[in-house]
Amino acid sequence: MYNFLTSNSIIKLISIYSFHFMLKISSVFILSILCLLFCFSCKTAHTNDNDVENSIKKINYLALGDSYTIGESVKISERYPIQLVKEIEFLSKNNTKNKDRVYFEEPQIIAKTGWTCEELMTAIHLAEQKKDFKPNYDMVSLLIGVNDQYRNYDSALYEKRFEKLLEKAIAFAGKDASKVFVISIPDWGVTQYAKNKKFDAQKVAKEIDFYNKINKKITLKHKVRYFDITSISREAVSDKNLIANDGLHPSGKMYKRWVELMTNDIFWEILK
Repeated sequence: MYNFLTSNSIIKLISIYSFHFMLKISSVFILSILCLLFCFSCKTAHTNDNDVENSIKKINYLALGDSYTIGESVKISERYPIQLVKEIEFLSKNNTKNKDRVYFEEPQIIAKTGWTCEELMTAIHLAEQKKDFKPNYDMVSLLIGVNDQYRNYDSALYEKRFEKLLEKAIAFAGKDASKVFVISIPDWGVTQYAKNKKFDAQKVAKEIDFYNKINKKITLKHKVRYFDITSISREAVSDKNLIANDGLHPSGKMYKRWVELMTNDIFWEILK
């Protein structure tokens, strides 16, 4: 009896120690696996964060112009610079051919209704004195001249002043002409305003074409991209929705047409 109990006790003791030993080994093994998984997940998350950070390209955009750039008589969201930014960001988000995603800071707009080339240049000088400009911009646009034409300024003066403004725009882009684009002058002669004021639509069209011939020649001379939106503006003859409620300036719908014309070219130039 004594020997039997002793043997059973020994077996039971061995079983208990074996169980605890195996449990300890298992715990260490499981803990090791969990540590490895945690380290791997942290490393992966860190890598993904860096990838996201590196893949975003922030763009600074400067828009120079007059009433067409500031968006007279339309909502801020309907201005062509604002619509352009949104469309480029949308295209970037859905683009599968490029790694970089484009994100714009709020566009800086230097423009006012009624400005001529000379008045725009004066405003630029004042802003420079106040140090309102960034050292360089990733994208700069220029649309100016309708008020020079409206006031019957000498076209030779327009040619000289427009070129100075374009050179200034290129300088704002770090002297990189590929980051600058020029937009042609719309034809306001087709508007209800022109009709009410009894302007000669054909005369206005001829003068607008002449001014655009000048700014296009200078633009191409400096190897800057040129977008001709004048033909779109003339569609307002049959589509009144292309004109804002003031009867003179483009509507958000017309600006959208401009943006549709420009978006792809500008997008691929920014990401090159």
